[in-house]
Amino acid sequence: MEDKENVAFELILYAGNGRSNSMEAIQEAKKGNFEMAEKLLKEASIELGKAHEFQTKLIQEEASGKSKALNILLVHAQDHLMTAMAVRDLAIEIVELYKKNR
Repeated sequence: MEDKENVAFELILYAGNGRSNSMEAIQEAKKGNFEMAEKLLKEASIELGKAHEFQTKLIQEEASGKSKALNILLVHAQDHLMTAMAVRDLAIEIVELYKKNR
């Protein structure tokens, strides 16, 4: 596997993309553009899926005993991913609320 710093940056990149797409989806739903909101939510899930693949590799490495020392950048990346996933989940609910109120 790549060194942990590169993995951390990949996690941050894909999580950030997913979070941004989720926030944009809320804004599109607010305007009544539900088709675009749904498209953005799908894109968010794809980006978060990419991040999750890197996370899974790290977990598998740890479970197999190949893990190296943990660094703060990786902790930050994990935090970034989990926050982005929560934002996406909430964005899905918010878009649905906007749909019901139109």
